[in-house]
Amino acid sequence: MAKTIDDKLVLAISSRALFDLSESHKVYLSSGVEAYRQYQIEHEDEILEPGDAFPLVEKLLNLNASLGRARVEVVLVSRNSADTGLRVFNSIHHYGLAISRAAFVGGRSPYPYLKAFGCDLFLSTHAEDVRSALEAGFAAATILSGGASRAASDELRIAFDGDAVIFSDESERIYQSGGLEAFQASERESAREPLRGGPFKGFLAALNLLQREFPDDACPIRTALVTARSAPAHERVIRTLREWDIRLDESLFLGGLTKSAFLEAFAADVFFDDQAGHCELAREVVATGHVPHGISNEPKL
Repeated sequence: MAKTIDDKLVLAISSRALFDLSESHKVYLSSGVEAYRQYQIEHEDEILEPGDAFPLVEKLLNLNASLGRARVEVVLVSRNSADTGLRVFNSIHHYGLAISRAAFVGGRSPYPYLKAFGCDLFLSTHAEDVRSALEAGFAAATILSGGASRAASDELRIAFDGDAVIFSDESERIYQSGGLEAFQASERESAREPLRGGPFKGFLAALNLLQREFPDDACPIRTALVTARSAPAHERVIRTLREWDIRLDESLFLGGLTKSAFLEAFAADVFFDDQAGHCELAREVVATGHVPHGISNEPKL
């Protein structure tokens, strides 16, 4: 019988998001593909240092041990060839990561394989691959380098921006075209009309189902909404999540305050936001994924 992974939460991740490949990437940029291939072969027994998304992957895989069954699958999807990818798998084995499935696509974008793997989330350092995945309907983010790791903990904490991430960018469009007053008036009028889903709605729903498999007082996953919204624009968000039957453990309505201090207080392992400026500030305190979706990421005419 053919195996499937339909009953799991599936994370697809690139090699450079999982491990620190900065040195070999410099070789690729300066000397090309063949020099990169030779470099990786010559160094394939040298273990790679963890990358920015490594702690997230480790904690997600540890959930399987907590549940006593495999409910999370991590798949490596890489622009490397299998030849150059051997060093990556040697490092996976070294760290004891339960990753056995991979797609090495030899310099091309791996996003066409996301559907075949049943992917719920795709993380990469390659912005164009992320954009392609988003356009194909997958939750996806570009992992930014430099994110600080929080103190060791078994608890997985994930923070999300709202508009253009969990929700559609319909309200953000009103804000950018008409200003704060128009935005607040629209949100008051539409308070009982659920927002449309954004690219991360499905991933958040899958994560919520995983949370419900643990006792309420012993769940190792904690989620937070960290949004620039404030009252009266909070009501529509709350009613939308209620309509979707999705629970967030914490909701922070910041009214335009900088998010970094609050992400640090929440002790997030990773934060997802659509606005590049917010991501640049957040990456100083937390591993950050830029979600290049919605009006804030459209070309300016």
